[in-house]
Amino acid sequence: MLVSAAAAEWRVPAGEIVVREGVVSHPKTRRQARFGALAEAAARQPVPESPTLKDPKDFRLIGRHAPRKDSPAKTTGQARFTQDVQLPGMLVAVVAHPPRFGATVKSVDDAAARKSPGVVDVVRIPSGVAVLARDTWRAKKGRDALVIEWDDSAAWRGSNAALVERYRELAATPGLPARQDGDTDAALGKAGKVFEAEFVFPFLAHAAMEPMNCVIRLHADGCEVWNGEQFQTGDQHALAALLGLKPEQVKLNMLFAGGSFGRRAAPNSDYLLEAGHIVKAIDGRAPVKLVWLREDDMRGGNYRPLYLHRLRAALDDTGRPLAWSQRIVGQSILTGTAFESMLVKDGIDGTSVEGAANLPYRVPNLQVELHTTNAEVKVPVQWWRSVGSTHTGFATEAFLDERASAAGADPVDYRLKLLDAHPRHAAVLRLAADKAGWSAPLAGRDGMRRGRGVALHESFNTIVAQVAEVSVAADGTFKVDRVVCALDCGVAVNPDVIRAQMEGGIGFALAAALSGEITLEDGQVVQSNFHDYPVLRIDQMPAVEVHIVPSAEKPTGVGEPGVPPLAPAVANALFAASGKRIRRLPIGDQLKA
Repeated sequence: MLVSAAAAEWRVPAGEIVVREGVVSHPKTRRQARFGALAEAAARQPVPESPTLKDPKDFRLIGRHAPRKDSPAKTTGQARFTQDVQLPGMLVAVVAHPPRFGATVKSVDDAAARKSPGVVDVVRIPSGVAVLARDTWRAKKGRDALVIEWDDSAAWRGSNAALVERYRELAATPGLPARQDGDTDAALGKAGKVFEAEFVFPFLAHAAMEPMNCVIRLHADGCEVWNGEQFQTGDQHALAALLGLKPEQVKLNMLFAGGSFGRRAAPNSDYLLEAGHIVKAIDGRAPVKLVWLREDDMRGGNYRPLYLHRLRAALDDTGRPLAWSQRIVGQSILTGTAFESMLVKDGIDGTSVEGAANLPYRVPNLQVELHTTNAEVKVPVQWWRSVGSTHTGFATEAFLDERASAAGADPVDYRLKLLDAHPRHAAVLRLAADKAGWSAPLAGRDGMRRGRGVALHESFNTIVAQVAEVSVAADGTFKVDRVVCALDCGVAVNPDVIRAQMEGGIGFALAAALSGEITLEDGQVVQSNFHDYPVLRIDQMPAVEVHIVPSAEKPTGVGEPGVPPLAPAVANALFAASGKRIRRLPIGDQLKA
């Protein structure tokens, strides 16, 4: 349609037009135009009924080595992030937030803050008290001088420990059905032996390398925003509503996100609206850069929810699963958002059960149930890289590994026998096992106990299998030495990006598996920075191999699917090395117990 539009406008044969790198050109006349310039005219062209697709042998980019164009700027430091934005007359805002979720400002004495050097203004906003200064440090020092009395009458004052006990009570009762194959209760009731396990997963922070921030400038015709974005349309509409503007009057300048792993796609546009409230409170007399310090970010909520899984299973005479019951308890990330009407069906948030409700293994009696706890728990939650699969992937793959052990079967062979209806899953698993040398014994290492573990999971329509190798010392300390990853993501558009995303996902997931945990005591977040919420250190990163299954299927996601299999593969490897099962994350010092 672009070619037809260009041919009509330039009055040349369509067959003489070349399309390359976003440019439509006619070499003979040297006429050319970018796609955007032709879009309106192209939209008026008839839609081809049976377009001829390019033969894969003619691909120049798909499946080929294609370096990212932003790599040089990110390597040299020239890449521009929100924290780099400086506008004339700009003020920096740092906000004092309540120490408990749901609390509000009862009273504030800002006299000392206003006298603090460099402080320009102090304003109350719905989320707390904002101090505006000429730079971040002076804004922080001004905030430190505030004397605030908080109203905790509506605050949530729970704790992780109390939540786990409450979730345990709920898991002992039937939940809403997310999947029901056969008659699981009857099969479990008749079984001679029922295996049970409980898995607990903590709140997790996104811990983006660039904490939340946003620059907003009001002007006569609307407002302009500079921000690393993941949720442009939602943020544009939310700011427009707050500022009394039309959405088209809100211009978003898209910058790099500095990490975020889902955090900058907040359904409630929280930190953007906070910046909007501040610039509105000062009547737009200066541009405002909102800066969350690391502590603000770590304690700011929007976490991956805390979840508890209760699983029960029975095996048939061959050792294969005859019945499988899985009850999941936790908060919904969609309830109360604009996505609820589309993605919450019959009380089931699909993101809470994904990875469990679509379990690929053949089990004749399978049920998955859900208890959603939003009415009881007021901790703000949000999607986190790979969403529901962050916990369902671990629970299903660790529990299945336990069943393989109970049946006296090899973990890979056991899975393959249950994947007869899913040949793509089986092929990925075989590739990972083959490349990892699964059948060969692991070489010893300085008296360390060695072990391999495997996990397989599908998320974002991409199938990933990982084999982890670990070394465990006599005192229970351990290291993940190697991870072999295989995946089927359909047509591999950019193999370099696929490998990079798998490697990054493995590192991200390993940090959470080893030590990631947000804990609350009396409603207050304990962690504050990377000293007590550590990210992965370079010496903890294992050697990683990534193998891509050749495929002609449609391309699917790669940004998130590398995360779910890592933790269960490591846990299963630790069992192989130590004989101890991991049913609670993070792993921490559990092997030392």
